[in-house]
Amino acid sequence: MRGGEYADLRAFAAIAEHGSFAKAAAHLGVSPSALSQTIRGLETRLGVRLLNRTTRSVAPSEAGSRMLERLRPAMAELEGAVADAKATRGTPNGLLRINCPRTAAIHVLGPLVGPFLKAYPEVVLDIVTEERLVDIVAQRFDAGIRLGEKVEQDMVAVRLGGDIEMLVVGSPGYFAEHGKPRNPRDLKNHRCINTRWPTDGSLYRWEFERGTEELEAAVTGALIVNEPEIAVQAAVDGIGLAYLFRYQVAPALAAGKLVQVLKDWTPPFPGFYLYYPSRRQMPPALCAFVDFVTGHTRGLARHGRAKTPKLAR
Repeated sequence: MRGGEYADLRAFAAIAEHGSFAKAAAHLGVSPSALSQTIRGLETRLGVRLLNRTTRSVAPSEAGSRMLERLRPAMAELEGAVADAKATRGTPNGLLRINCPRTAAIHVLGPLVGPFLKAYPEVVLDIVTEERLVDIVAQRFDAGIRLGEKVEQDMVAVRLGGDIEMLVVGSPGYFAEHGKPRNPRDLKNHRCINTRWPTDGSLYRWEFERGTEELEAAVTGALIVNEPEIAVQAAVDGIGLAYLFRYQVAPALAAGKLVQVLKDWTPPFPGFYLYYPSRRQMPPALCAFVDFVTGHTRGLARHGRAKTPKLAR
């Protein structure tokens, strides 16, 4: 295979993966018009249409889908060979794709991005945030970030930070009117802000633990959200009680706009982990990132994956 043919096939695979000429062009570092010409040339040489195009979407044709199915493993092997060869170079470089939930992206990964990219300017970080769990291998991510029990046992996991907490909070005005719950069972008498699962649309049952006792509460109230910032503001406004991460409510707590309750039922639990497949030879950019993260969390042993609230997983 000539070098140009490999580049053309890689361009086709990128468009199929991204479903967009513009996104694929940005990923490959070329212009959309140049990418369009590449695909037209490839289709002309093969004598078959590989992509069906409309003004709003791009998708592989039947022939394109068959070719893509055979291309993916072959290209993965080629890219792996190139990565292995680059591993001998002194400076980590290239694309590093990481999948993580929004909370981890903002509060855990965000502070590491700037220092890491300054230390490794030839690495390009591609951070994709989504709440659903994905197969990072099948989706061609180098690594993922999740909490506790959702990290598969066949992955290598590196702890990213210290313990974190989820808190039940409400406004002083709400408690003045409705009183404070002393036990999770009291929540049935309170207005609470529900959170909807992004996966199946069901409502999250608030989870509590004190010593060996574990409880779940199906709460009710006038508001259901899937965006924590809305829940924070609603709790401040006295709409009801909210169950959120400490760092999401810390400013309101410090300002006296929110008050924590049921503290003895919401103990800290292990925080986020960076995880990745166990490979014989890791890409140099991933090696650099793992070393960098480990350096920032030195002093934290690799704890066992303790039980964590389902909402946090």
